[in-house]
Amino acid sequence: MKEKFIQIVFNFRFIFILFVLFSLFAANQSYFLGFKIFESHSYTHYNNFIIFKQSFHHLIENKDLYIHYPMEHWDLFKYSPSFAFIFAPIAILPNYLGLVIWNLLNAIPLFFAIFYFPKIDDKSKKFILLFILLELMTSMQNSQSNGLIAALIILTFVFLEKENYFVAILILMLSVYIKLFGIVAFALLLLYPKKVRSASYSLFWVLVIGLIPCCVISFDQLIFLYSSWLNLIKSDPMSPHCLSVMNWLKTWFGFEPQKLYVVLAGVVLFCLPLLKIKLYKEFYFKLLILSSILIWIVIFNHKAESPTFIIAICGAAIWYFPQIRKSENMVLIILAFVFTSLAPTDIFPRAIRIGLFDQYVIKAVPCILIWLKLTYDLCFYKELGNLKNAPS
Repeated sequence: MKEKFIQIVFNFRFIFILFVLFSLFAANQSYFLGFKIFESHSYTHYNNFIIFKQSFHHLIENKDLYIHYPMEHWDLFKYSPSFAFIFAPIAILPNYLGLVIWNLLNAIPLFFAIFYFPKIDDKSKKFILLFILLELMTSMQNSQSNGLIAALIILTFVFLEKENYFVAILILMLSVYIKLFGIVAFALLLLYPKKVRSASYSLFWVLVIGLIPCCVISFDQLIFLYSSWLNLIKSDPMSPHCLSVMNWLKTWFGFEPQKLYVVLAGVVLFCLPLLKIKLYKEFYFKLLILSSILIWIVIFNHKAESPTFIIAICGAAIWYFPQIRKSENMVLIILAFVFTSLAPTDIFPRAIRIGLFDQYVIKAVPCILIWLKLTYDLCFYKELGNLKNAPS
């Protein structure tokens, strides 16, 4: 009976159904929770989706996308004009249907990104999918785009491994035009040959995706929007509650260096393994670089919040599950599950979540530790042999 239960649960088809059901649950939960009051205005629990939806309508109405519209939603639209245009097929739908499709777009591509991940065994893929599911739920409950961002970066790696540079760079560029920190994933291109071809494809997709809003607005208006977007990015302050290395240093050690210095230190540490050019052909080395990217763009993000961590948790899972077991790595991945994935849930009393976890950025700490361990492994990694039963 036990074996039959495991056979049913530990199955790609069942896991796919879980991804769909979690998407539908998150959409229905957000939609039917009603309204909440924020700064004397009433907003939906799927406010982020409303921001994305309204960005398209603001785009075609020749409005500035990057100012407050408090009568429609709280917070600002912070993505590119191209994302506002690409969101059109969902924006024209009724809210409920659009929200359901949006959540599915964050879940299903991520499932298939892991499903088609090359050169690791199916058992590891199943563990990765089950491990990230709870964190994906947190992101979808907030109607965020982070599941999709994680999927796009992982799919970039998948297509690079298939030597399909044209599609890989298209997918990578889409991630950048959704959330700018996807640009860090361009480091993946350094690991593969045909760099001139990659550069030409990058320029092609930058122009095509960047100019696509001209289908509905003038070129002058598009230039204005990109200028407004740039101004918003420049003036975007660090959130006092961000779950990042910067806030970890502050709350744990009372150390408050300038954000720029912390990020530069992170860039240097991130780039050190890239000096090992001879290892670029080894798959496990490239897998670790992918994991490093997925975690780095979250823990060094000055606006990182709980729903963002689906990206980092994907990096942690891809780092851990395909490799040969090591006790220290097992401790780290357990810490990530307990204090990153479970931290915002009701399994912990509210007083602990607010008074301890939020105050001391506990959710970020396991991912920071994993990234430091991963970076150490990358710097001192010498030979292949760390993947368990990897298919050829």
